[in-house]
Amino acid sequence: MARRGPAPARWRGATALAAALLVVVAAAGCGGRATTHHKPGTSHEQATGTAGTLLTTDDGTGHRLREVPAAGAPQVGLEARPDSEDGWNLQLTVRNFHFTPDSTGGAALRGAGHAHLFLDGRKLARLYGPWYHLPAAQVPPGTHTLTVRLYADDHTAWAVADRPVESTVRLAPGPGTGTTGGHAHGTAPPTAPPTAAPARADRTVTVTVHDGRVTPAPGRISLTRGQRVALLVTSDQADTLHVHGYDKELALPAGEPATLVLTVDRTGLFEVETHESGLVLTQLLVR
Repeated sequence: MARRGPAPARWRGATALAAALLVVVAAAGCGGRATTHHKPGTSHEQATGTAGTLLTTDDGTGHRLREVPAAGAPQVGLEARPDSEDGWNLQLTVRNFHFTPDSTGGAALRGAGHAHLFLDGRKLARLYGPWYHLPAAQVPPGTHTLTVRLYADDHTAWAVADRPVESTVRLAPGPGTGTTGGHAHGTAPPTAPPTAAPARADRTVTVTVHDGRVTPAPGRISLTRGQRVALLVTSDQADTLHVHGYDKELALPAGEPATLVLTVDRTGLFEVETHESGLVLTQLLVR
């Protein structure tokens, strides 16, 4: 077999040119510029810092702060109006922000996410839109502070100058005693929620959670569209109740009964479950 000689000069030139092209392509990266590789599930925007600076401090509830400049930062305002049947209807007014329920748990993108609702510092619910009904059963007698705070999809709290982006109002019982308040990033006009009447329901479903077991065993509750159902739940561990399809949530204090009253205004099969323990409590079959 004949020995091969050195590669022709034109071959060596082509090889060098291909290697140079590979270097250029690798340097281009995302958007035509050199980048730092980031882990899967983290966006390029998050990796390059445009989603804000992640601080080591938290918002007091275990969620870390994500700092953004004041210019163009998310803003929120909160207003509470008495409901004619039960409790209050809450309206969130946001700027430089939109709700993204479909991407909760994903990477943080500036101006996107969800909100948490707190009563006297205790979390009541996670909000995926500008409206929420607060049942009277969740508000003990007396004057209370209601706070709404904005979060990114990765559950970090949006912050400006090391303070969470939030708004507060005061819920005062009795006619003529308005709500007051407002935070640096949103204020609420005064309202006057009277003492709410006890919630009325066409059907009451009582559930107990103990040692990870649901009593009675989860089944289907048949309802007619337009009926009001009261979900009375007692859990031995602090948790959050969630009604799928209605985006309704209820804080479950450990060892204390909690009630969520819901008008079933859409047909279908809807699961009622707990967030932390992931237990299915019951199913609502609405016809």
